[in-house]
Amino acid sequence: MVYCIRSKEGTRTIYTHLEVTDLSDMFDFCSSMTDEQDARARELIERAAAKWPLRILHVLSDAGAPLRFSRLMERVEGISQKVLTQTLRTLERDGLIIRTLYPQVPPRVEYELTPLGRDLLIQVAALWRWIVERLGDFDARKAVRLTVAGV
Repeated sequence: MVYCIRSKEGTRTIYTHLEVTDLSDMFDFCSSMTDEQDARARELIERAAAKWPLRILHVLSDAGAPLRFSRLMERVEGISQKVLTQTLRTLERDGLIIRTLYPQVPPRVEYELTPLGRDLLIQVAALWRWIVERLGDFDARKAVRLTVAGV
């Protein structure tokens, strides 16, 4: 649904129209999934969409080369050392990044994207672009909701 808001001397009129898209077969693949597969897929979506994982994957992608922990800390603003460590472990466990330990003194550890991690970012970029292109629509709907609520 697309909203168009027009104001005229203290009044607000909202025009809407429905964009029809055939979604009938979009989720057909779900019918062949087991309950366990569905639960696992939902778990992975929730983990990937958490506050930090996509940001970390994006930083690793932008770097174009493996990064040490300290470089990641510098580039992912606002993340604590503990949360970065936990998130990197989860991303490694999910196969989205590779952690390479170099046996030297002091030990050197680097992180880089796997092909799976890069593929996830490609898929997410389309969603991200879609959201950014429609921020005005989201903001307009929020303004309507606030106006109706009397805020």
